Amino acid sequence: MNYPDGDAGAAIFTANHGGACDDAALLGRIGQGDEDAMASFYREHGRVVLAQVLLVVGERVLAEEIVQDTMLAVWRGAGSFRGESSVRSWVIAIARRQTRDQLRGRRLRVVDDAFLADQPGQGPGPEVTALDRAELAEVKGAIRELASPHRELLGLVFGSGLSLPEVAGVLEIPVGTVKSRLTAARTALGRVLNEKGRHR
Repeated sequence: MNYPDGDAGAAIFTANHGGACDDAALLGRIGQGDEDAMASFYREHGRVVLAQVLLVVGERVLAEEIVQDTMLAVWRGAGSFRGESSVRSWVIAIARRQTRDQLRGRRLRVVDDAFLADQPGQGPGPEVTALDRAELAEVKGAIRELASPHRELLGLVFGSGLSLPEVAGVLEIPVGTVKSRLTAARTALGRVLNEKGRHR
């Protein structure tokens, strides 16, 4: 399989997906061994999956390997898709499991919920102002500086086109926890952008 062209990080802010029916039909065809359907599926989802994995692992070669493993899992498991989630959240959940398996030997930092309790409320804060001022390249650079759980969450919410319940399903946590962690991730991103603004 060939990798999608372009900067995978660009998908963070450009994902726009609306072909749920076509995706389910593609999976049905893939389940019957249709290689053309697999190629179409890869073109439709490969770039977004690569961007999401790259946010977590930070290494292009490793991210590409994980995407290949993910697409192989899709090829083998397309017939098991039951339609209980969107196809996009299903494939991203597969990619997340593949990523976790690859990084098993490494310890990822996890944001403690006790830490989140001390974070500011959900109203607009300094990160909104910082995001309004920042260029896309600055935002992408700032996201790369965040802890892996924050990068992953921001990618899922803003890059993959998933709803908050779908993100909760991918991460296997309650929607309320997604909202709390999203607030913490936005606050952390705002801090990085404000710091970059002060050093200009």
